[in-house]
Amino acid sequence: MTYLDGPGEDQAKGPGDGPEAVALEIADAVEKLSDLWSVAAQGAALRLSPHQLRALRALEVTPGLNLTALAERLGIGLPTASRLCDRLEAAGMLERASHPHKRREVQLSLTAPGRHVLSDVTGRRVQALAFALRGMEPAERVALSRGLKALRRAQDSQLSRSEDRDRR
Repeated sequence: MTYLDGPGEDQAKGPGDGPEAVALEIADAVEKLSDLWSVAAQGAALRLSPHQLRALRALEVTPGLNLTALAERLGIGLPTASRLCDRLEAAGMLERASHPHKRREVQLSLTAPGRHVLSDVTGRRVQALAFALRGMEPAERVALSRGLKALRRAQDSQLSRSEDRDRR
């Protein structure tokens, strides 16, 4: 078990701290966070599906993606991505424009209402998460933050190594 007695005291001290045991705990927490995330998003003025929100977020992070790149980023097929974009365009959330240098390519970008919806959803999600975090002790929040940063670093490192192997 991991003990959070204070700074530097959060050391693994038992068999329940192996990667598989911790993965089960994280999976449970992620499921609860996913529920919180969905409920917060549904409180927005314009209710969008999780796929639609992910598409808008991808376009916020990487404006000008084409349909193929968006489909790859979302892990969905091209026809599904096309229908998704049709619905978002009809709702005024995104727009399509010809690529300035590639005549056949269409770029996707957020509209002002699309950015506003994302901002609204993000604000609601942050409020819901902050409410949950208020139930934790300050030291627990610090430990959680450190753990999440370490997890991201480990994932980034593994992804980088995997990409290096793929290039060889």
